[in-house]
Amino acid sequence: MNYLKLIKNGIIDENPVFAQALGMCPTLGVTTSGINGFGMGMATTAVLICSNIAISCLRKFIPSKIRIPAFIVVIATFVTIVGMALKAYMPALDQQLGLFIPLIVVNCLILGRAESFASKNNPVASIFDGIGMGLGFTVALTLLGVTREILGGGTIFGYAVFGAAYKPALIMILPPGAFLALGFLLVAFNKLTKGKEDKKAA
Repeated sequence: MNYLKLIKNGIIDENPVFAQALGMCPTLGVTTSGINGFGMGMATTAVLICSNIAISCLRKFIPSKIRIPAFIVVIATFVTIVGMALKAYMPALDQQLGLFIPLIVVNCLILGRAESFASKNNPVASIFDGIGMGLGFTVALTLLGVTREILGGGTIFGYAVFGAAYKPALIMILPPGAFLALGFLLVAFNKLTKGKEDKKAA
């Protein structure tokens, strides 16, 4: 199995946000800034990698009839650990992300990878799948957060990038701005990937 291809698959070919439209709740809810998007993406990545490893190791012992409840218990365990770590070491970020951290338990991306990949493949492959999908999710959330932050506040990761004359579009840090920014990024992503596919076909 090509492990680098698994990472590329998660970042580009099957990007959770731009290609599969998974995890839309945190994608739209927490990306008011780049740091929020990055933090949520990394928290989700940590849970995804750990749960993939655990489920892959236990896949032969989990009865098929209870696999979904078993997967949720495994995922919830790692979400709890990540949540406690954020509260202990990054309280400011934890406060910003709020309820979206516990909601990682029901993120369809993590449960989907557990069902479609980790439960059918070895732990090493599952690690790389988790890394790829996690990075893809993190890149998407960070890019969306940075876009909204620049347009809505004139800053990147809290640092001002424009002069005092800049007039931010405040709508971009409000809920409607999330939909607008995501729509434009989806168009750009699909145009870029489709362009590459057309060149390969030619």
